Amino acid sequence: MYLTSEKKAELFKNHGRLKSETDTGSPESQISLFTFRIQHLTEHLKSNKKDHRSRLSLMKLVGKRRRLLNYLVKNDIERYRAVIAELGIRK
Repeated sequence: MYLTSEKKAELFKNHGRLKSETDTGSPESQISLFTFRIQHLTEHLKSNKKDHRSRLSLMKLVGKRRRLLNYLVKNDIERYRAVIAELGIRK
């Protein structure tokens, strides 16, 4: 399994708003989790080009992350900029 509970706790601790392992609901922590899963699926699809179910899952994850980022833009632009810089989402 590529995403263990220890890895999730590490993501929440490093990228969450409260910087704790139990901060699973903040947009920052959810965006970091989605970004990790998107990167994993992207690597998977590079070697498995005909896996259409995983491609659909990837598109859904990208949409969820986009909605969370839009929420941050509307409510707190500084938190949005911090997440973008920290995760390196935009180029």
